[in-house]
Amino acid sequence: MAFRPIRLPLPLAGLLALAVAMGIGRFAFTPVLPMMQADLGLSLAQGSWLASANYLGYLLGALLVTHLSWSPATLLRLGLWLVVLMTAAMGLDSHWLGWLAWRLLAGVASAWVLIGTSALCIARLNATGQTERSGVVFAGVGCGITFAGLACMGLTLAGTAASQAWLWLAAAALGGLVGASMLWRTTDAAPSAAPAPPASGSGGPAAPAGQPSTSETPASPSADTTTGPHAATPLHWGLILCYGVYGFGYILPATFLPAQARLLIPDPWLFSLAWPVFGLAGAVSTVMASRLTRRYTRPQIWAGAQVVMAVGVLLPAVWHALPAILLAACCVGSTFMVITMVGLQEAQATVGQAGAKRQMAAMTASFALGQLIGPIFFSLTHAWFGASLEFALVLGTLGLLAGAIPILRLRSPAASPRGS
Repeated sequence: MAFRPIRLPLPLAGLLALAVAMGIGRFAFTPVLPMMQADLGLSLAQGSWLASANYLGYLLGALLVTHLSWSPATLLRLGLWLVVLMTAAMGLDSHWLGWLAWRLLAGVASAWVLIGTSALCIARLNATGQTERSGVVFAGVGCGITFAGLACMGLTLAGTAASQAWLWLAAAALGGLVGASMLWRTTDAAPSAAPAPPASGSGGPAAPAGQPSTSETPASPSADTTTGPHAATPLHWGLILCYGVYGFGYILPATFLPAQARLLIPDPWLFSLAWPVFGLAGAVSTVMASRLTRRYTRPQIWAGAQVVMAVGVLLPAVWHALPAILLAACCVGSTFMVITMVGLQEAQATVGQAGAKRQMAAMTASFALGQLIGPIFFSLTHAWFGASLEFALVLGTLGLLAGAIPILRLRSPAASPRGS
């Protein structure tokens, strides 16, 4: 299908790409689930399996990227089309096994778009001296979550069936794809960046705002310079492990905070507002956090955000009240995309453009693995020891706090060999 791409500013095009992939491909299932339960008789257990299929697809998608020689532009294009098609398939199919397949493939596509968009946009913004505008790109996740939540609220009020809701979301995803298409259709090469001090690490000051580091200078902003899956720059395993611990700590509150909120908020409409608010906090936070790089290094921002998230996770476990839930939603919603943004920026700075795609893919796979292990670990402890919902939140808190310590100890690329 050929169409004339809309010429949008690069950050806005990146925002649209992430809004489609994450807001619809990944997270739209949360506000649509109650509609599927009411219209299609979907059980809570079946809904959990569908969510797990998406988590598994996210992991598989990231693992595939580490072995594929596709350019970031190819990943982005194929991933967005797959999100559109899989979202429409959810509305056209009425079988649970089919839904499992579509949600798994949507997870694969979401990982491809996140990695492709991050590699393309971070490189191009660094090359043109617009590093701080990465916050606009990563605000797309929160914007997509907010849009999906509000759209589902409106569709529910209008009496729209769940299958039709999926089709409306697919149409919105197609519109976002058209807007983001300039990311892979542009033929203008970004100018080469001038040499600059090393990227921010735990051992030195951050580079001036808007000035890219030498390790962030892309050889080609639209293609991965790796000649094959085995010729890539060595991976930085410290970043990979820290990102996996973050995934483990994040998914426990993301999974169980909604259950805690339903116990304390009897009004379903009041509860449904929590999801758009969560997304709005995520959208605003990345724009604000991008300005903090003037004073703090990326590892410092990452660790600080993880501590704030830990505080928010612990609150409902020790304070069983509605304000605790609202504060927790703000703490988690305002930090989860900040960590994602600075983590992937650090990946770009650490290994350079030649290995950025593979490093980001490995970190995304590590996050997805931690995301899968978290609920399984809680389920086993609940079955064996009768662990409560509060135990899951305390466990998530401890994981986030423990994971913040090694982040500050990550050595800068200039101080240690790559891959150490």
